Amino acid sequence: MAAETGQSQSSSKYDRLIAAARAVPPVPTIVVHPCDETSLRGAVDSAQAGIIRPILVGPEGKVRDAARKFDLDISGFEIVDAAHSEDAAAKGVELIHAAKGEMLMKGSLHTDELMRAVTAKAGGLRTNRRISHVFVMDVPAYAETLFVTDAAINIFPDLDAKRDIIQNAIDLYTQAGFGAAPRVAILSAVETVTSKIPSTIEAAALCKMADRGQITGGVLDGPLAFDNAIDPEAARIKGIKSEVAGRAQILVVPDLEAGNMLAKNLAYFAKADGAGIVLGARVPVVLTSRADTPRARMASCAVASLYANARRQHAPTIAA
Repeated sequence: MAAETGQSQSSSKYDRLIAAARAVPPVPTIVVHPCDETSLRGAVDSAQAGIIRPILVGPEGKVRDAARKFDLDISGFEIVDAAHSEDAAAKGVELIHAAKGEMLMKGSLHTDELMRAVTAKAGGLRTNRRISHVFVMDVPAYAETLFVTDAAINIFPDLDAKRDIIQNAIDLYTQAGFGAAPRVAILSAVETVTSKIPSTIEAAALCKMADRGQITGGVLDGPLAFDNAIDPEAARIKGIKSEVAGRAQILVVPDLEAGNMLAKNLAYFAKADGAGIVLGARVPVVLTSRADTPRARMASCAVASLYANARRQHAPTIAA
């Protein structure tokens, strides 16, 4: 019975997210190189749900062939022809600059190809904020929707990069409607500061940066080990008393390797779904994977849609 209750609680997390996205206007979305079933179906399903309004950018013949092969109706979508995946990424970014879309969505090209176009110093979508990735995770055994950052973009982020990574995640949490003042756990191997583990020192510095107003909108604590970040009893046993310990909503990892392993452990051991979104660019970027469930793909579009709607009045400054 407990397992059934947990599954019911879990299924409602993404359901609520998708329902909220359906309640706002569909966001014009540039879908880059949707030339396989997974990426094209994700765009079609999200469009049919009223979450996005897709513009498909890629080799038109390949896009139409995929639609025919997998019986996907794209008759109402604009298609912008591109020679290949790299050209599709470049044209997708150009369409954002031309105000044709408010989101980018990854199709069947490699993440690096898309992100090279997004992060290009000339003609890219950089802002004055470091670009970072967030997994919005629906973990059946955890009451909260859990953010994990950064597990896909910044390999070994320094202190300044981590400041932006945390701020990006807080802004997504608050502006996409998850709630106010999220509890942010800065993870390390241990919960005490020690010179032998540099990530504990950075965690302590980030907390002090929040005290000084350099990070705003969330409640930070760290260093915290994973167990006492998400389990109240583990925090109690260690004698940790804070608003965050045992109740974290955002988990900030030391580096990409740790984040990627944590997210995949949650996906494969805890049967979590993960909706991926890139932040800090001019527009949110939806990163989907061939391994994503249809529900996770739609949730990725939903969270990006909610964020894009919230940011319409607060566009970030484009870096020179």
